[in-house]
Amino acid sequence: MWDTPPIIKIYEALGAVADNRLEIDGNTAKCFSSSGNKFYDVIYDPEQNAIMTDDNGSYWKGYLGYPAIAYLLKLGVLPYQEELALALKDIKWKDINQEFKNDFEKTLTFILEPLDEHTRANLENYTKSVLDQIIELKLGKLGKKMKPPSGY
Repeated sequence: MWDTPPIIKIYEALGAVADNRLEIDGNTAKCFSSSGNKFYDVIYDPEQNAIMTDDNGSYWKGYLGYPAIAYLLKLGVLPYQEELALALKDIKWKDINQEFKNDFEKTLTFILEPLDEHTRANLENYTKSVLDQIIELKLGKLGKKMKPPSGY
């Protein structure tokens, strides 16, 4: 089974869907990075309740990464709220994560700070709910781990 992702990965996944960075072909997808310079592969088997993706978090840390979460949001396996996702459109996640030395808490504070209190509260409640649903899904790992793409 996948480890529970950091909550920020749900925010990143929402941004990926809002940015139309997914190319879905049945049970597979390509999810382009926020820089647009590389993509991650996602493979899903609903009958096995298993998924695989090749982002860094999935490969190195063992948690369900944002490309897989974005795919599940896009498919409707996880609930997608477009009005909240649009608040996360056009964010350069990689650049911000690097600026804060991958301190996801600082990155998330930076991302949420300019939003109005109502939107911020709704996003926080929604992402916690999605995280709970990810845990409830108990998704397995589909096949062998796939090494992440190189590049920015």
